[in-house]
Amino acid sequence: QVQLVESGGGLVQAGGSLRLSCTASGRTFNRYAMGWFRQAPGKERGIVAAISFSGSTTSYADSVKGRFTISRDNVKNTVYLQMNSLKPEDTAVYYCARGRGFYGTNYEDFGSWGQGTQVTVSS
Repeated sequence: QVQLVESGGGLVQAGGSLRLSCTASGRTFNRYAMGWFRQAPGKERGIVAAISFSGSTTSYADSVKGRFTISRDNVKNTVYLQMNSLKPEDTAVYYCARGRGFYGTNYEDFGSWGQGTQVTVSS
């Protein structure tokens, strides 16, 4: 069972930036898609960004396009989420997830989850 450990969350003012990291255990990191999801209080968990196993394909939720960038380092077994121009509505717990295959953009395409990291954006 893969273990995913997120880091990089915290409190930031609106307009600021944060970079989230997620490191996976094991030797099969480069075979699977990775994704970032978020869940705000009282809301369902939704996808923020996804990246294919090779890193050649990415997708983003409309609400974060142009502000967030997902990337991965298959040597370090790590996926990143660079978040710029943060808004109060970005406040949520952010979860890293491993896909079930090479690429996916839906919740059902992901089967392993990290513990989550809190991101709070103050106005």
